[in-house]
Amino acid sequence: MKSILLIGLGRFGSHIAMQLNELGHEVMAVDVSEERVNNILPYVTNAQIGDSTNAEFLESLGVNNFDVCIVSIGSSFQSSLETTSNLKELGAQLVVSRASSDVHAKFLLRNGADEILYPERQIGKLAAIRYGSDHILDYIELDESHAIFEVSVPEDWAGKTVGQLDIRKRYGINIVVIKESGKMVVAVTPETILSADATLLVLGEYQALKKCFRI
Repeated sequence: MKSILLIGLGRFGSHIAMQLNELGHEVMAVDVSEERVNNILPYVTNAQIGDSTNAEFLESLGVNNFDVCIVSIGSSFQSSLETTSNLKELGAQLVVSRASSDVHAKFLLRNGADEILYPERQIGKLAAIRYGSDHILDYIELDESHAIFEVSVPEDWAGKTVGQLDIRKRYGINIVVIKESGKMVVAVTPETILSADATLLVLGEYQALKKCFRI
């Protein structure tokens, strides 16, 4: 369990709060809107109405005591920058800030953000990959070059063994998990036969995955 300071309770911030609550973390939520704060109260440990650009207000929260500080402000470029800067100056351990553009991301990093959340870009990329192919069910970006795809077994792969397909040699990607009939097979061998009803978790370089699955 982690203690998390969440600043900004729009749609994105509210969803983060709800997910953190489900995972059992302690969340202090902050927003300038009384309505938003009241709406999120059932899902967080505590919540306060306040202006996160005010350093004195942030200091009163004891930001250095939180494991993670998430700035999910999406409506004000200036407010997110000032909040991020204030958090870092007050000794926050880890500051994760939401960006709405590449320029925004660069300024956030310069102003103290340790990591960047880019929901619009991430969802846009996922949607393009998911609906631009007949096989892709989900997508996890590991870094700029590598990803994990969840894919349905392509029609011409069904009934063949992993060794016959030899996608590791052909594309440099690996089948790490096979999901079938509600079960997960992690001991994938060259003799493993792929069923038409199965889905695969495949790991590799993003460009190799695109080539393999014709995205």
